[in-house]
Amino acid sequence: MYDVIILGAGPAGLSAAVYAKRARLNALLIEKGGAGGQVLSTYEVDNYPGLPGVTGMELGQIFSQHADKFGIEKVTAEVIAIDAGKDKKIVKTNQGDYETAAVVIATGAKHARLGLDKESELTGMGVSYCATCDGAFYKDAEVAVVGGGDVAIEDAIFLARGCKKVYLIHRRDELRGAKALQETLFALPNVEVIWDSAVREIEGEDEVTGIRVANVKSGEERNLPVEGLFIAVGIIPNSEAFEGLVSMDKGGYIVAGEDCKTDIAGIFAAGDVRTKPLRQIVTAAADGANAIYSVQEYLIHG
Repeated sequence: MYDVIILGAGPAGLSAAVYAKRARLNALLIEKGGAGGQVLSTYEVDNYPGLPGVTGMELGQIFSQHADKFGIEKVTAEVIAIDAGKDKKIVKTNQGDYETAAVVIATGAKHARLGLDKESELTGMGVSYCATCDGAFYKDAEVAVVGGGDVAIEDAIFLARGCKKVYLIHRRDELRGAKALQETLFALPNVEVIWDSAVREIEGEDEVTGIRVANVKSGEERNLPVEGLFIAVGIIPNSEAFEGLVSMDKGGYIVAGEDCKTDIAGIFAAGDVRTKPLRQIVTAAADGANAIYSVQEYLIHG
């Protein structure tokens, strides 16, 4: 029986693994894919302290190697469910069941995609799902943001500070975001909102060189010579396996504060899967540390 089982090997899970092993906990890390999480799909990370300009692949490997240095036990499996008993938890996977005193859910989230050809191929080469992560690479360039909610508006405002031109593409004739954000957006001289429209094609081979946009009502098309396409049509937490176990908000994020405690004793949530205002690599890594601190308190005091 383990002291703690960590689910997910992104920045939150690997940070938790490092802290768990340093605390001399008997810990197991379960990951269904390769270690690193979403960071692996980011071409360049320029905002992680101490490692400016590191590629996402390199950073994921550094995190994984750090956990390996402390001898974290790993299993490759897909988590199906958790049975939460008072004295122990049973993590059920497609490779068998594992018993533990505590569980840290760090399964992350995935960005909702447009489903376009070349979208995956050019992710990190012009296609991005995080303006605060990648916006600095497009200084004085023309870029486009897709979406109509708070995140899309905030992304457009953020990008407008450094980009020559920002197109905000929305398939309806009004935005869903907060009115205060809309007022700020509409006052920006270098932002153009393209209403009732959707991206039909991403152009470019090794990098984005433009997009083809169509009006969903008239069918009229236009080409935009953008270098960056920022997709902000939603984030989907990887929390399906835990529905009915812990409380979630309407978006499917596990309700947990900075201490990473859920409403079920002994179950903690860290990283992008939990409710939080900012989802970045550095905040995910911080969650991993906080989660293990809370695990230690739980193991001592219950």
